[in-house]
Amino acid sequence: MVQSEVKTDLASGLEVTSDVVAYDLSCKRLLAVKKVLARIMRRCLPEFRCFDVDTIAERCIEGTPRLEQVPVYPDETGAFLRGLGQERASPTEGSVLFDICFDAIVPDTAEVVRLIINVEAQAEFYPGYPLLKRGIYYCARLLSAQKETVFRKSHYERLRKVYSVWVCTDVPKYYRNTITAYSMAEENLVGDIHADKTDYDLLSVVMIGLGDPYNENCDGLIRFLSVLLSAKMSAEVKKRILRDEFECSMIDVDEGVLDMGSLGLALVKKSMQEGLEQGLEQGLEQGLERGRIEGRSEGLLDSIRNLMESMDWGITEAMNALRIPEDERQVYINKLSQSGM
Repeated sequence: MVQSEVKTDLASGLEVTSDVVAYDLSCKRLLAVKKVLARIMRRCLPEFRCFDVDTIAERCIEGTPRLEQVPVYPDETGAFLRGLGQERASPTEGSVLFDICFDAIVPDTAEVVRLIINVEAQAEFYPGYPLLKRGIYYCARLLSAQKETVFRKSHYERLRKVYSVWVCTDVPKYYRNTITAYSMAEENLVGDIHADKTDYDLLSVVMIGLGDPYNENCDGLIRFLSVLLSAKMSAEVKKRILRDEFECSMIDVDEGVLDMGSLGLALVKKSMQEGLEQGLEQGLEQGLERGRIEGRSEGLLDSIRNLMESMDWGITEAMNALRIPEDERQVYINKLSQSGM
């Protein structure tokens, strides 16, 4: 590759990365709107199911949800991190910012129940590790951060329940239109003992897999979020659907944040680039074992699979994107057919 081509590819990569980051930030800004958070809380968190959206937005969410703030390090002041907007970090650990984090209360109860809630916008479903494990880690961080902030010394009775909710915008077919919660549960192995649920029900991870907003099977909260975060719909179309179907006005949201259409191409390019990079990497490893030709074949096969799954493309579209020669295509069609795709 000549030097000019290298510079062009580098510039293109930087442009794609910049647009993807912009899309990611737009998602977070939209999810941080109180009435959007209220809808998520009402559908996904049992403590809020008996309240309407307005009540949750106005009475249950404390302060202003903060978005990607500078990390707050543990100290001995005991200052409560109201409206916490970042992951806690110790001096010996690298800091990783929460997308959105805030405190919430459950009103009209004998004792006010305080919760710490984290909401993450996740575009990459396969980042190299299970997202669920990362969600559990985030819950653990939110629990440990309460020492010397929510409670001091050994007053663990004051420990507050934490939630980590993951809104996954680009998921494989089997994960679309799903909401799944993972929590701690009691299991009697010997005997019949029942602890107070509030003593062990202290963390929960909720995974939301969005779908195609144009698909009839996409409804409820999933449709609401799929429309809101769509990179294919214009701001005007989003506003109309949110107003007519969900009685939700987004007039206070910046038009540029709501309209992500210009960033949709960047997401396609990113998926293609990742598929190509993964295919080349796997092709190299397999090429060392089986030879250059077979390695290239297997690498391209994985790239085709990645594009078909992540972009919901047919095999022809995926092969067109990868520029596979016509005389080689039947080989990949046969292999994919044998693997059940």
